[in-house]
Amino acid sequence: MSRLDSFIHRMMAQRDVLNGIRKTVNGVEGPVLELGLGNGRTYDHLRELFPERRIIVFDRAVGSHKTSTPDPENMVLGDIRETAQTFAGVNAALVHVDIGTGYDDKDAITLTWLPQISAALLGPGGLVASGLELKHPRLDPLPLPESVPAGRYFLYRRIN
Repeated sequence: MSRLDSFIHRMMAQRDVLNGIRKTVNGVEGPVLELGLGNGRTYDHLRELFPERRIIVFDRAVGSHKTSTPDPENMVLGDIRETAQTFAGVNAALVHVDIGTGYDDKDAITLTWLPQISAALLGPGGLVASGLELKHPRLDPLPLPESVPAGRYFLYRRIN
């Protein structure tokens, strides 16, 4: 599969997962967190899905289109590993994570801290949708929409 096709499939999976969990997330209190702003496409989609929610975004720097950039009070800049940890206990309804690099060695390093931070950010019953597989005792894997192949995207609910 070409890198272009792989990207398209990943974006379709991401959209289908986020659209599929909309009602569930709306039944859980708390903000929505986006780990990794990138160019802001997913942030823009989250604003459409959850117009009444506070959406807090974390990234090293702002590189998004101006129409897809959070207001300064909802944009947390710096190393996500450090900045997200300061929000532990925020009881998020949803944490969306798309910070994989496609390089197994780099993603392995991210996976040494990402599962713990994701679990710490969520409130009980909150969901995390991730492009990387998260293994943590407080994260219970959930089924994906039928349109999403296994291993393309991952979905979890935080258990107490």
